[in-house]
Amino acid sequence: MKWHDLLYFSKGERRALLLLLCLITTAFILLILSDRKEEYQQQFIICEKCRQIHPASENSLPATEATGNILLKTAPVQHNNHRKKQSQYVTKYPPGTIIELNSADTSQLKRIPGIGSAFANRIVKYRELLGGFYHITQLGEVYGITPERYEELKNWFSIDTVSIRPLPVNHLPADSLLRHPYLSPQQARTIITLRKQKGNISGWSNLRLLEEFPQTDIERLSPYISFE
Repeated sequence: MKWHDLLYFSKGERRALLLLLCLITTAFILLILSDRKEEYQQQFIICEKCRQIHPASENSLPATEATGNILLKTAPVQHNNHRKKQSQYVTKYPPGTIIELNSADTSQLKRIPGIGSAFANRIVKYRELLGGFYHITQLGEVYGITPERYEELKNWFSIDTVSIRPLPVNHLPADSLLRHPYLSPQQARTIITLRKQKGNISGWSNLRLLEEFPQTDIERLSPYISFE
């Protein structure tokens, strides 16, 4: 057998060999592309972590690199979120600070430890419905303030009763009277009926003997009722 006989292939063998070479070449190309993709993803993750730790470094990335273009699109969003979180941070008052409860706005209330946006809004809303706080214990009537939370909050406040706005019961319609947290529907209807029968109500002496106004309710309502 001569040496060139070893290199002789039939037509079918040549086709099979060609197909095998194509498969090997394709697999090799896919392997290279896969390695490059994995390397690119690793670089992206590393750069992304660096950017989160050092947001200011985004300006030092080359704008012409492919990975840089992607990161420059995502980094401002993360940087803005970081600034947004910082702007939402509220510095709390130091222990011993006293806030006047009837004049404090929501921004002041949120600076008190234990009070966030929800409680600050509830306190202001309940204060508006009452016409002002008469006693610090009324803070415990705000929805969501438990006895434990009230004990934590009560020492942060003082009360100035001068700013209380009493209800002029001789002039308000029934729906306005019903908005007050301390007046029941029966009490509001009684006031309207009494006004129709006797004209203006002169004072608590006109209501004290009515079963709709027990003594405990009169004491609670006294700071909030005006008979002028």
